[in-house]
Amino acid sequence: MDQPVLPTPPRPLPRLRWPARRHHPRRRMSALAGAALSLVLTGTACSGAERPAAAGAPAAVAVTGPLCDLLPTGSEPGNPAALAGQPAEAALQWLPVLTTFEAAVRASGLAEDLHGGSGVTILAPTDDAFAAKFSEDNLDQLFITDKEKLRGLLRDHLVAGSLSLSDMVAAGGVTTLAGTKLTVTGGGASVRLADQADTVCADYRAADARIHIINRVLGNLPTTGGPGGHRAH
Repeated sequence: MDQPVLPTPPRPLPRLRWPARRHHPRRRMSALAGAALSLVLTGTACSGAERPAAAGAPAAVAVTGPLCDLLPTGSEPGNPAALAGQPAEAALQWLPVLTTFEAAVRASGLAEDLHGGSGVTILAPTDDAFAAKFSEDNLDQLFITDKEKLRGLLRDHLVAGSLSLSDMVAAGGVTTLAGTKLTVTGGGASVRLADQADTVCADYRAADARIHIINRVLGNLPTTGGPGGHRAH
């Protein structure tokens, strides 16, 4: 009997080897073009070519007075342009000669009086002015126990309305929130207030406020400072 003929088994397929991935010509060209553009832009940014100012860059603010050269300027923290638009109580913190005045504002709770409404003009005495006016013990007393007296003192340095130096000169005088009338004389880089104090760096701008730094403390509180005004031991 004839043996049945079995079909020939199929031959196994050879294992396929995938060719190495090749970049698409158009994609490669796009990548190269992007890299080239990036290099061009980087070179432009690093070059000395003039470029327009960035949108929203602070405008220049001019301050005047003999002390201005010793205060932050240019791109330094606390420069006049950087303070423009800040709340007045925040702007005061950046002026290194006003640490006592700024602390007095916080201790008295008068920060709310420095913004809102029609604005305010701040006649801010320097730290040296406070040291000449009050002894250390006297200042401690004002800050801790005589806060109503401290508030009265500060109101003698606040004027309703945001007034520039030229505004005050043109008016010939101003009235403080304490009701004290101050004559304003002189002009140019510095003016004299009530024949007591001079502006030493004026026309800082803050939100709804102008800050004029002065070299004397105003008001009628007695003088306890000076050479003998150190803290009692």
